[in-house]
Amino acid sequence: MDATDDLSARIDTTVAHPARRYNYWLGGRDHFAADRASGDAIAFAMPGVKLMAVENRAFMARAVRYLAQQGIRQFLDIGTGIPAPNNTHEVAQSVDPATRVVYVDNDPIVPTRACALLASEPGGVNAYIDADVREPRSVLDHPDLRATLDLSRPVGLLLVAVLHFIREDEDPQAIIDALTGALAPGSFIVASHATWEYLPAEAIAALIANNRDGRFQPRTAARFAELLSRCSPVPPGMVSVAHWRADDVPGPRPSAEDVACHGLVARIG
Repeated sequence: MDATDDLSARIDTTVAHPARRYNYWLGGRDHFAADRASGDAIAFAMPGVKLMAVENRAFMARAVRYLAQQGIRQFLDIGTGIPAPNNTHEVAQSVDPATRVVYVDNDPIVPTRACALLASEPGGVNAYIDADVREPRSVLDHPDLRATLDLSRPVGLLLVAVLHFIREDEDPQAIIDALTGALAPGSFIVASHATWEYLPAEAIAALIANNRDGRFQPRTAARFAELLSRCSPVPPGMVSVAHWRADDVPGPRPSAEDVACHGLVARIG
């Protein structure tokens, strides 16, 4: 069995997966009936969730461009998801084609689409690692990461729409500290986190019913800020992903209540 066959054998189409559900909300094609059913159930209770997915993706692109403009030439994108327009390397390498990017995800469908992630600009380097953020050493010690990134130099760490899949009993603080502690001073973290704090009680009850395995862990802005309190936010600090450095985005911005996802960019060290 070759690597592609092994990945295909790991794809369970009967169980919803966050990466495929997110792809469904973004209007992609890489999802199955279970992902669509779960996505629709969440959208019924939280009608703004598709808007959240779109705005979160746009936040990531603005944040990556900002870091590239600050001179960051290495990115570690954990929980990258299924390729979509404006992947990290596309944005960063539009600023400097020599930028190096490592993508990490644990959904076996992602590497089957990896050609879109690995198509680097000439002079740049992209790599993909099949690993889980809940095991940060499996990411940091991976030979493909070490061959692609120089951790003695600044890195842009992306944890975009990832932390809300780490339960409190899995010690998210230790995971964040392990990742940020491995990076050189002058590195940055880009993070976003969904919240239920704006939702009515009946919507929260419906979302809890759809979250039977407890994998999704909503957090308030205060708890999200606490997890990243050892980093130094850059202006405008923690705001809705729809509002982070979005002054030049055409059209009116949706409200924080409609998007219900916090985002920030912060300096490490």
